[in-house]
Amino acid sequence: MAKLRFLGAIQQVTGSCYLIETDTSKILLECGMIQGEIKPDKTPDKLFQFNPSDIDFVILSHAHLDHSGLLPGLVREGYRGSIFVTTPTHDLLDIMLKDAAFLQQKDIEWENKRRMRRGKKAVDPIYDIDDVEQVLQQLITIDYDVKIDINNDLNLCFRDAGHIIGSSIVELWINENGQTKKLVFSGDLGNSSSPLLRDPSIIENADLLLMESTYGDRNHRPATETIKEFREALSEAMDDGGNVFIPSFAVGRTQDLLYHLGQFYHDGVLGQQKVYLDSPMATSVSEVYLRHTQLYNLENPEFTESIKKGWKDWLPILTYTRSTEESMALNNISSGAIIIAGSGMCTGGRIRHHLKHNLCHRRSHILFVGFQARGTLGRALVDGAERVKFMGMEFVVNAKIHTLGGFSAHAGQDQLLDWAGHFDRQKTRLYLVHGEIDKMLALQKCCIEKYQWYANIPVPGEMIEI
Repeated sequence: MAKLRFLGAIQQVTGSCYLIETDTSKILLECGMIQGEIKPDKTPDKLFQFNPSDIDFVILSHAHLDHSGLLPGLVREGYRGSIFVTTPTHDLLDIMLKDAAFLQQKDIEWENKRRMRRGKKAVDPIYDIDDVEQVLQQLITIDYDVKIDINNDLNLCFRDAGHIIGSSIVELWINENGQTKKLVFSGDLGNSSSPLLRDPSIIENADLLLMESTYGDRNHRPATETIKEFREALSEAMDDGGNVFIPSFAVGRTQDLLYHLGQFYHDGVLGQQKVYLDSPMATSVSEVYLRHTQLYNLENPEFTESIKKGWKDWLPILTYTRSTEESMALNNISSGAIIIAGSGMCTGGRIRHHLKHNLCHRRSHILFVGFQARGTLGRALVDGAERVKFMGMEFVVNAKIHTLGGFSAHAGQDQLLDWAGHFDRQKTRLYLVHGEIDKMLALQKCCIEKYQWYANIPVPGEMIEI
């Protein structure tokens, strides 16, 4: 009898990981990093609740590190099987896992200097660039809507999840003892107001459904209101004669911003302002988005035609600043610049250098377009801090802070319910994953009230029969 064990993203939104065991195979669904909890003294053999060399196949829904970030650790510990992904996910992993390995190496170098001063033993990173290269060799790409045979007992199909480019809903058929059971894993479902990507694919049949619940307790602000607020903030900055700084996530959010800024440009809103994408990683990810324009929605014919030639054809006032010198030169621009830089929560990256030079200026405008976690510099600014400390210094906050709340790449409560409502609720057992417990409880209540359908909330380590 096939079984599923809930190992990660259970009553939390990070570290996605599920182990499926059949009579003949062990399948790892997701291999995500618990972001913020990987310590320098964490060794690879402590990362997993199973023996990596026992795994036969890995299936990955998309490239975000909370779903993929431990793949290099998995291969370091002996996994040599296939890792099934979509083609855009392959392209993003090439960028994101290499960047994660680089940042980890830097963190380890700093940690080992600290340890040396205290007479402690040096530590190694949980993985390095060689492990990433090994992961890339083991990736097997599958197009959307193509059902393949993994082996005689397993069939797999990816459907478009609309979350980021290449994100997928996983359909897995398990054939045992003359019976077939179907598992559907939602992955991260996209927001139907996304300007670039299609709505999540509709699926109607499953024996077992694992559904994310990131925003299970609320709906997002209407996209029209957010876009209006975005436009007004840019106009206010232009009237003030200052610059706009947008801390942004490299995958998905940045590309949505480029789309909206291009639309503003064609509408004549931006005036003399110029846009700078000051993130090498976001620039590389944007190039991946260009390689897969066939996956975009087709609601804006002007954009669809322009993007075939590149982002600069859609947004002619766009400049890429790849080098450190080019990034530093942006601080010499006194007005008219819209600067998009990572990281999205201001925890690192080039945005911190821009804030260092510009938080004190009353003409500066800081636009937050994503969730800001507690304890981050971004959260302190959003919460109205008058002074902040980072980079070893204290800075006064005179800049105007804007929070735009409708740009989420996740489905809101009603969107989750609508998507789930297509399943046969008499047949399908529903389990909520990838959400904090209060979000899960809210969504569970909605499923009962709207559909008379009980949504199970698993606990970490729980095992169920499929």
